[in-house]
Amino acid sequence: MSEIDEIDPDDFRHRRFRGDYPIVVEGLENRFGDQVVHEDLSLQVRRREILGVVGGSGTGKSVLMRSIIGLQTPSAGEIEVFGRSITNAEPDQQLGVRNRWGVLFQGGALFSTLTVGENVEVPLRQFYPDIEEDLLHEIARFKVMLSGLPEEAVSKYPSELSGGMKKRAGLARALALDPELLFLDEPTAGLDPIGAANFDRLTLELRDTLGLTVFLITHDLDTLYEICDRVAVLADKKVIAVGTIDELLALDHPWIQEYFNGPRGRAALASKARAKMDKPATGGA
Repeated sequence: MSEIDEIDPDDFRHRRFRGDYPIVVEGLENRFGDQVVHEDLSLQVRRREILGVVGGSGTGKSVLMRSIIGLQTPSAGEIEVFGRSITNAEPDQQLGVRNRWGVLFQGGALFSTLTVGENVEVPLRQFYPDIEEDLLHEIARFKVMLSGLPEEAVSKYPSELSGGMKKRAGLARALALDPELLFLDEPTAGLDPIGAANFDRLTLELRDTLGLTVFLITHDLDTLYEICDRVAVLADKKVIAVGTIDELLALDHPWIQEYFNGPRGRAALASKARAKMDKPATGGA
């Protein structure tokens, strides 16, 4: 047993991770009957990076995320989060890990019968059942505003929100416990270009301000170019490459070339180049 495994969960959950890789996946295998989704998949996520995760339909991007956060039990392999194995851990042992990440599922996954504020309070009530009601409401209000929503959104129900507002409400809930890890599953899907760009900027600001490590599943090439430090490519049942977009473009894998050098990839690259040219020059005369 390692030193970190001996730490009491109540103590462990209050410690900031200081290692290089808060997520380490080795030899992961996921099967559903005869269907093999992942085989010998390995991945290391660097602390405080925004890692984009891409791949074709059916490559298991969401399955990989669900495996890391304990919602999918892998058939084989090892997953460590904050230096602690969660693959075969008991629920009590995982308690010190699970309240240190936040997850934004596709579409927000809000509870329809709860207000936005009450949705944000759900994880707070789960992990801190003795917290005072006034403080609970104040934390929820702060998280809602941190996600970019107006204060009055706290009392609204999901049915009263636009698609973009639902995603931000889901983000507020993901931030409720002051996580170190943030998982985002297709956060800009369904948003108009302006809304998607605003969400990208918010993600970048939150990473820089809160020191987050972000695991971001996306098909949005603009997002990859604008905010991702590295990109992990899922194909052939594993992660076939991890690197900057320039590093990936140097590879000759057909899917990578088609994805980044296709019409949309070229458009995203041209958009980034124009944005750089439009930025005002800085520096003294």
